[in-house]
Amino acid sequence: MTHHFSALERPPLPTGWRRFVARLPIRLYRAGLGPLLGKRLLLLHHTGRLTGLRRQVVLEVVAHERDGDRLSWTVASGFGPASAWYQNLRHSPKTTVQCGNRRYTATASFLSPEDGGAIMARYAPEHPRLARRLCSFMGFEVDGSEGAYREAGRRIPFVRLDASPDRLA
Repeated sequence: MTHHFSALERPPLPTGWRRFVARLPIRLYRAGLGPLLGKRLLLLHHTGRLTGLRRQVVLEVVAHERDGDRLSWTVASGFGPASAWYQNLRHSPKTTVQCGNRRYTATASFLSPEDGGAIMARYAPEHPRLARRLCSFMGFEVDGSEGAYREAGRRIPFVRLDASPDRLA
């Protein structure tokens, strides 16, 4: 039986060696090895809404757009809307994004369920295994059809990070 997470629930956070592996990309970024992770991952710097402390998380880029001077990345909250980085951006949407060794000031926008559905419908055929894994991880059943991915995408919190015109943080 597949569980569908409510707005405040999320899959359990990794512990032990899984937490170490999940946080390994942050260590690579800190060591200046961000370019090894390619363009599919970014390092998001955010501020704790309760503590005020600087935090970091590496996220998969679901969509990347470059249109002239406009640059943006779309990411999904795989742990749902209760994820700390997601809540922190809700509280303070101005942030810093690092791709490779380049940093950008950015502003977070929280996408609508319809936009999320469209994003997931485009993402799934391009990355079928990752799309199926994300949906399974979050407790959504998908049969591989566009409609199933669109429905799952309506329930996954997506955030677009728009680089500021000055770009460099």
